[in-house]
Amino acid sequence: MVWKEEKFIEFILDNNVLEFVDTPFTLKSGRLSYWYINWRNISEDVFLLEKLTDFILDYVDDFNLDPDTFYGVPEGATKLGIITQYKWAKCHDRLKKGDFVLSMGRALPKDHGDPKDKYFLGKPRGKVVILEDTITTGESLLNTVKIMKSMNINIGAIICLSNRNELRADGKNIADIIKDLNIKFHSMSNAIDILPRAIKKFQLKKSLIQEIKNYFEKYGSVKLNLDT
Repeated sequence: MVWKEEKFIEFILDNNVLEFVDTPFTLKSGRLSYWYINWRNISEDVFLLEKLTDFILDYVDDFNLDPDTFYGVPEGATKLGIITQYKWAKCHDRLKKGDFVLSMGRALPKDHGDPKDKYFLGKPRGKVVILEDTITTGESLLNTVKIMKSMNINIGAIICLSNRNELRADGKNIADIIKDLNIKFHSMSNAIDILPRAIKKFQLKKSLIQEIKNYFEKYGSVKLNLDT
């Protein structure tokens, strides 16, 4: 199949990945938000996870990334990384012993044993594509990058399923930080593209739309156009 962003956004909107609430809740970043991108709904369903990993493989093929290892940022993207890597390896002809590693990250570093096993169950090797589900300020992702660089792992690219397009507390954009590290950064979907379509599809009330506008005026890294 061929990568199509519109189809991916439809997949997001049709499967309750994007959620809206009348009472704001606290994100991992500590910010209060009336909207939430929750990929857990997909990762808990085998059928939907199969569809999602197909989207990722189409995306990788479209951008000619050609990794040796897919690795999911623990713990939110762990299953995503494992299943994508398994399917990627199976796509190759004459798959044989030792060709591909199945890598999984530890939530907490192991404090004993072989150093290569401190952060991983199966250390990523070759050209690695890091997968992350949702990026707000990117702390978990940056920690993963730091660990990999300390172990001389070759990061070929980073792919996030959804970028909330927000500035960090230090005023920086996570995409720019990653690019400054000379790592390719890709977003399969962005809040500035998803939200206008969601507002139209779900006919959100004006008060909620205004709260989303206010949020982006405070935290947004780019201009959000919600004039529908």
